[in-house]
Amino acid sequence: MSGRRPFCERTALLVAAASVTALAAAGCASGPRGEGGGEAPAQEPVGRSAPGKSSPFWIDPAGPAVRQVKVYEAQGRTEDAKLMRRISERPTAQWPAWDEPAADIRRAVRGAAAARQRVVLVAYNIPHRDCGMYSKGGAASAEAYREWIGSFADAIGNAPAIVVLEPDAVPHMVDGCTPDQHHPERYPLLAGAVDRLKRQPNTKVYLDAGNPAWLKDPGKLVDPLRRAGVTRADGFALNVSNFQTTASVTAFGTELSALLGGAHFVIDTSRNGAGPFPGDGEEAWCNPPGRALGTPPTEDTGDERVDAYLWIKRPGESDGTCRGGPAAGTWWPEYALGLARRAKG
Repeated sequence: MSGRRPFCERTALLVAAASVTALAAAGCASGPRGEGGGEAPAQEPVGRSAPGKSSPFWIDPAGPAVRQVKVYEAQGRTEDAKLMRRISERPTAQWPAWDEPAADIRRAVRGAAAARQRVVLVAYNIPHRDCGMYSKGGAASAEAYREWIGSFADAIGNAPAIVVLEPDAVPHMVDGCTPDQHHPERYPLLAGAVDRLKRQPNTKVYLDAGNPAWLKDPGKLVDPLRRAGVTRADGFALNVSNFQTTASVTAFGTELSALLGGAHFVIDTSRNGAGPFPGDGEEAWCNPPGRALGTPPTEDTGDERVDAYLWIKRPGESDGTCRGGPAAGTWWPEYALGLARRAKG
């Protein structure tokens, strides 16, 4: 099947209390897949947005990359520690727990409030998630999902937040991966989640819409996104956990935006600095070698319809047990270091 790759196994927030040497951090998103092909484009700059406090988005001080820097420093690996700061000093999205998201979100919200920054969250618990692939699962029932998304929204409260809603959920209905019998349940659940999250006064919501290597015709997404509530959201999200270039994603998003009456969108640039892996077809999405960090998170995109470049996929967390990788969402320091080493900026 040509499409997206599997997503998050668990949130890295759960490992906040882990020791520095415990590097098997649970993470998030293994992400959508897409086809490779063609030669890898020139790398995109990493230095556009300064790290740390200058970011409008919150940086988790307990993230796996932060802990990895400390390990490298303790081992005397000074140059590796310097490279890893290209990840640790950039804001990445938080993927709250599948069982009880509130504690994870409240911790992130408190941290963001202290820094006067906005938290970026991913809601990823739709029933029949990932259609049986690496990140299969999700809420046990429609009612359980409504309770979960309600707890998610309540924990945000009045805090400034961006929520990327249910990676894969709409595209998997479009490409046929999610069986037809689940569609009548999924559409109202997504639309209801948009409405519930938008009751929080400072929360922006972006419905996931895949990437241009997965669903090449944006017209196929229009009606499904509308049924899922995109007209009541703040827009849609593209390239989540994938490697497509910012230029190609922007072109796709601009076309889809026009079909949706000018909807805005955000782009995941976490690992697209060297573009997609050339070849391997459907395996191009899964821990491809030679990739690089992309443009750091920023609201300064230079495009009025692109609200932000975000690191939705947490760089360095595995896409799944392919190419020698650990389970999806598990922190993989060697892969993270490669992404950072090959980044420009």
